Amino acid sequence: MNPFGKITPLRSPIAINLAERHPASACDECGARHIGLCDALSDEELGFLFRAAQHMSIPPGKLLMEEGGPAQHYFNVNSGMVRLFKALPDGRRQIIGFAGPGHFIGLALTEVNVVSAEAMEPVQVCRFSRAGLSAMAADYPALERKLLDIAVHELALGQQQMLLLGRKTALERTASFLLSWAQRQEPCGDGGLPRPNAKLILPLARADLADYLGLTIETVSRSLGHLKKDGLIEITKIHEIILLRPKALAEVAEAAD
Repeated sequence: MNPFGKITPLRSPIAINLAERHPASACDECGARHIGLCDALSDEELGFLFRAAQHMSIPPGKLLMEEGGPAQHYFNVNSGMVRLFKALPDGRRQIIGFAGPGHFIGLALTEVNVVSAEAMEPVQVCRFSRAGLSAMAADYPALERKLLDIAVHELALGQQQMLLLGRKTALERTASFLLSWAQRQEPCGDGGLPRPNAKLILPLARADLADYLGLTIETVSRSLGHLKKDGLIEITKIHEIILLRPKALAEVAEAAD
């Protein structure tokens, strides 16, 4: 079974011309150029990384990698949103995270993938072989340091998720998620609270949010309704939420900390 499903080469006008252009120029138009892994590299170093990558487009619902499959590749997300999840023995799934532009997927020490990664919408990625990227890291210390930073960051996110699922109530989990998503929308921010009336774009269904928070869809809806009733948020559209009072929302989120 092909763990990547049906994956096709990029077909956009920009993608067709990538191979004919200078790598640094092509990468400047990528949404991940100044986020995550690529932000640590100079134009020259990025050129080597560009030539080592396979540029791919994955349609919604297709897997980039499958839990239990051979761990042969890393992925850098350039555009779109990816859900990361583990399958449970009874057929349920636990979403453990989401990856958007600038996120690096596939870092693990095992010989098999420990999670599955699925495109939630049209996704564009750079795919690297593990062996090839490991060889590059030996020659480019900045790349090696950035990969280490990513691994440490993923560990911290895992610890936060353990707290989220282990100690917090449904309301606290929902408030925590809204604040964390606001921070990920501003990758160059200082990590502080968003400004009042900040607009939050959530390109995921309530079912995805429920799976991530370990709740039912009904409980997520009730929690959002509670926060709205208390004047902390405003739900303007199905995928858009306004954070009216971020400080008060943080007080709800931190009640179990």
